[in-house]
Amino acid sequence: MNRKRVLIVLSGLLTIFSVLLVIMTGTKANASTINDYIISNKIKPVSITYREGTFSHWDGYENGVGNPEGVVVHDTAVDGDSAAAEEHSFNTFWPQYQAYVHAFVDDGNIIQMHSTDYMVWGAGPTANNKFIQVEICHEATQDGFARSIANDAYYVAHKLIQYNLKDIPGVTVMSHKQVSQKWGETTHIDPDEYFVRFGYNMDQFNALVTYYYNNLKSTNDVYGAGVTNNAGVESDNVIRVKNSNGSYVPLVAFQGDGSVKTVSNRALANNTPWYTDQSKNYNGVTYRRVATNEWVDASYGI
Repeated sequence: MNRKRVLIVLSGLLTIFSVLLVIMTGTKANASTINDYIISNKIKPVSITYREGTFSHWDGYENGVGNPEGVVVHDTAVDGDSAAAEEHSFNTFWPQYQAYVHAFVDDGNIIQMHSTDYMVWGAGPTANNKFIQVEICHEATQDGFARSIANDAYYVAHKLIQYNLKDIPGVTVMSHKQVSQKWGETTHIDPDEYFVRFGYNMDQFNALVTYYYNNLKSTNDVYGAGVTNNAGVESDNVIRVKNSNGSYVPLVAFQGDGSVKTVSNRALANNTPWYTDQSKNYNGVTYRRVATNEWVDASYGI
């Protein structure tokens, strides 16, 4: 991201300092310890909060609107920040930064600012046209880092499932460093240089994503114990949909007068989970929002 160019030298110095501090204090945890800590304590990822940001570009991916190919994982390169602070910063200054991402994650929040049906500017032209992009904020403690990692891994797994993508490290889940190495359009090495502060790495992050991904697909719960209610709404505001009378589930858009109109160029695949953050009633029908102005009849929930 362009904003990071002014921070990269400072970030590198901070990383070196952090490693030296770890050596002196003995506070560094190894990578397996972080994942073990998350899983053994069943640290529950928070729900995704969707607050539409100010990014005014609504361009589809190279395969079209609603067709990302995976997720790029970034870190913010700012010590002591938060998802809310980054949200405010980007919504205020993205024209100057010439950068924007879909979501920010910290130890207590997952804030999504732009529909993942549409591309953003975070990792160079090629990756921007292919991937959802999320940034993890810098935490100061092992517990804070673990909680933010749980939230980040959940967001990535959730998005893979939402768009019916396979979990393939290095292909559908990439770090910004991997993007830089593959396409050479940026020089960033995040989040690797941040992860190393806690003895963590992308291999361990991918392992946690896979753990969550498999559990969410099989049980609707990151730890394999999910329950779906009678309205078809899963844990963490996810609705799994199916049209018993057709091969897809139709979507509607709300018009300015409050009425609904069928979306003609997009629908949901049967038996797929979708994040939903709002509900509306129209003519006795409850609709759940799955994109900026795309809603599904809640009766399709299973």
